[in-house]
Amino acid sequence: MKFLLLPIALLAVINLHGQNDFDKQFVEIEAKVIEWRRDFHKYPELSNREFKTAEKIANHLKSLGLEVQTGIAHTGVVGVLKGDQPGKVIALRADMDALPVTERNDLPFKSEVKTTFLDTETGVMHACGHDTHMAILMGVAEILSKNKDKIKGTVKFIFQPAEEGPLPGEEGGAKLMIKEGVLENPKVDAIFGLHIRSNYEVGTIYYKKGGVMASVERFVINVKGKQTHGGRPWQGVDPILISAKIIDGLQTIISRESELVNEAAVITVGKITAGTRFNIIPETAELIGTVRTLDPDMKSHIEKRMTEMVTTLAKAYGGEATISFQNNTAITYNDFDLVDKMLPSLQKVAGQQNVRLRKATTGGEDFSYYQEVVPGFFFFLGGMTPGNEEFYPHHTPDFYIDESGLILGVKAFTQITFDFLNN
Repeated sequence: MKFLLLPIALLAVINLHGQNDFDKQFVEIEAKVIEWRRDFHKYPELSNREFKTAEKIANHLKSLGLEVQTGIAHTGVVGVLKGDQPGKVIALRADMDALPVTERNDLPFKSEVKTTFLDTETGVMHACGHDTHMAILMGVAEILSKNKDKIKGTVKFIFQPAEEGPLPGEEGGAKLMIKEGVLENPKVDAIFGLHIRSNYEVGTIYYKKGGVMASVERFVINVKGKQTHGGRPWQGVDPILISAKIIDGLQTIISRESELVNEAAVITVGKITAGTRFNIIPETAELIGTVRTLDPDMKSHIEKRMTEMVTTLAKAYGGEATISFQNNTAITYNDFDLVDKMLPSLQKVAGQQNVRLRKATTGGEDFSYYQEVVPGFFFFLGGMTPGNEEFYPHHTPDFYIDESGLILGVKAFTQITFDFLNN
């Protein structure tokens, strides 16, 4: 899908109309956004179990007069705001779930929630910033609902559960949201998402065109040999030896066949299971690992070559092997034209010097599945206190976000919405 580029000068003229009113609204909403964030942080819920979280969001959206749907993909909430004039449809997405992490921060709104996750007692914590994402989007919904007379088109506010992934045996996340029609009725023209970062200073926004976060695939290789006595290897076929050759061979796909000056790629074997005793060559071995890619063509090539190599190497050493792939996320792929169109909107609210190009990461995001259906733009919001030399990474007990950075997220989504729909 192609978009016409709007000159920055024209954007500025449009945005200056009634700007004082918006500045006042942003000041008024900031305290609410922080309060919502703290409440979500104190009472976090795991993937597909965001019941109270969803209730709080739905009640807020209903209070704004939006059309509200609940129970999508188990606990998802969607609010629809129709502007006073017809036009395109934009979707804004926030993720809702927390992680099985026991918080160590000394905060008045520290999470004290405990649960059992996969048979292990653990705390529950918003250790990736999803609490901030929800609060930001609730603030955007309130701002836009008060200005629907200025909106040409429709805004969909998507609050999505289970971004971190559902439990084994469950469905959930963006895939299930799409399956249950979240991008339809009305059909979405473009979708936007953000992710707060504990290592980027407050006041900054980072972006990248094309692949910005990797596809995350889980693979399982099953190797079959022939069991025999460890002292008589010639009487059997060793699946552990075959596994070693496969692991070694897979790395040549990265080091010798992948065009790494284009995009990064990774193949990692993280688990090997084989054997029961030191003097028995077993019959089978299992290898489990992950593939990370940032380019669709590279992804296809790597999958093809892995399949060829696994079966061929096993056969060469007298055994058999199969490989299967499971997609956890697709490539978070920012549409080039959409980024070009909306970059001036981010520069307007953050300042051109604070909107910065970043490199891709081999982490994954299930926002990527929306981008396989409609053009999307996923960017990163600074959440680190300016001047800090130390930050705590995502998914850790000490993860911390400076709340003064949240209002820029509200401004960014608001600006993007007006500019996309009205221009």
